[in-house]
Amino acid sequence: MADRVTVIGWDGSPLTEAARSALGAATLVAGAAHHLALPEVPHEAERIRLGSVHLAARRIALHRGSAVVLADGDPGFFGVVRALRAGEHGLEVEVVPAVSAVASAFARAGMPWEDAEIVVAHPRTLRRAVNVCRAHPKVAVLTSPGAGPAELGLLLEGVHRTFVICEELGTARERITVVTSDRAADHAWRDPNVVIVIGGNATAGGTDNGWIAGRDPAGPVRGWALSAREYGAGTPLEGESRELRAAQLARLGPRTGDLVWDIGSGTGAFAAEAARFGAAVLAVDADPDACARTTASARRFGVRVQVVHGGAPHILEDLPEPDVVRVGGGGEPVVSAVADRRPAAIVTHAGTRDEAELLGRTLAEHGYAVECALLQSVALDVGEWTETERTVVFLLSAHRPDRAP
Repeated sequence: MADRVTVIGWDGSPLTEAARSALGAATLVAGAAHHLALPEVPHEAERIRLGSVHLAARRIALHRGSAVVLADGDPGFFGVVRALRAGEHGLEVEVVPAVSAVASAFARAGMPWEDAEIVVAHPRTLRRAVNVCRAHPKVAVLTSPGAGPAELGLLLEGVHRTFVICEELGTARERITVVTSDRAADHAWRDPNVVIVIGGNATAGGTDNGWIAGRDPAGPVRGWALSAREYGAGTPLEGESRELRAAQLARLGPRTGDLVWDIGSGTGAFAAEAARFGAAVLAVDADPDACARTTASARRFGVRVQVVHGGAPHILEDLPEPDVVRVGGGGEPVVSAVADRRPAAIVTHAGTRDEAELLGRTLAEHGYAVECALLQSVALDVGEWTETERTVVFLLSAHRPDRAP
């Protein structure tokens, strides 16, 4: 095992005395090409081009001498420190930090960033990163080859965002470009880059977030499964009782990085509450009044919901891939069309046992594990303690056994 392993962050500024001292004593140096070209790297040291961090870690573990790993920005922030410290390598490291690429990007843009979400986009995580950009007004994306500004812009089709693209920060080739998301695919972007994605009600000055970085998990309102009047909807629509909505949300478990379809959005209550969990939400309804109510509900609670006016199932063909889906109306044809898209989970409801059996059979035929519960809720006048409303509905929930939660 190496006698000493030092990880040095590099942000383009002159190296600190601690970094220069560690490099001067190094017998092995790992880093990208521009790191290995630094004049402080000893000529006699063994050099490793840093592609796979895990392969480099194995070589460092076998090395006898002092090893240095050079990395852009803060190596402890979505960087190499985690991989080097992984149990299979057994490496203890010292870290000389630098300013993170995210901090540098927001500084170049002249924007605060304690209220920003921060995601890493690889080809395997690109879709989830895009969903965060759909759901949140300010997101910093640490990109990678094959998951850069062009790919982000293509997957955000239909959602207007502004991109601040920061290329090769800290180098002589540094470039800052501001484009709309629909134009990002028209350019070739240099790696490495960071993309600040701005949309919704985010402003250059930001807002006073107060006490917590990122999104306040509590949101502006306390509680879930609120009454229809909390959403400015007045009387709830059929099948939209708050008890049913609570059960549907519990079965789907929407979360950050998900794309939720809400088909038959009605009052917009379900869409707004799913968005409050941090998920991206795409709400569909054939009724323009329902679309307007959904937009108003989202605005009322300070969340972003993309509203699509159109009838299911045909309108679903051109929508981006969902993670979880609530079918609020449309019956078996819509449930079947949704199941064809293979989301991880689906919830729907039925007013009769025959309808519930048909929906359950359709979901099972598509390979889903299906559960059904008969939900009854009774509203009482607490002054007289008399019944004011009774709702009975079959709740169907389905999940794919072959897909991880």
